[in-house]
Amino acid sequence: MSLPDLSSLWLTARLAFVTTLVLLAIGTPLAWWLAQTKSRFKPAIEALIALPLVLPPTVLGFYLLIAMSPNAPFGGFWLQATGDKLSFSFTGLVIGAVIFSFPFL
Repeated sequence: MSLPDLSSLWLTARLAFVTTLVLLAIGTPLAWWLAQTKSRFKPAIEALIALPLVLPPTVLGFYLLIAMSPNAPFGGFWLQATGDKLSFSFTGLVIGAVIFSFPFL
């Protein structure tokens, strides 16, 4: 009897940890700013944050895959800056998880 492959569990734990750290680092100051500001951009930023709640996950994932592809502006910039592709990488997975989880923070 062999041990099961634990790589998927390790990936999930690492993704949860990194996503939580990123969400706390970005979300806490943003939440404070949204609670305190009287800016005219507040409704637009709130709508942008809530967007993953109204988009189906498959649509959100499709748009993220397109945005992270090397042919898209964001994905192309990332490829030029780091030499790595975002689509189907751990960094891309973290970005997707952060975007998807942001409204729940």
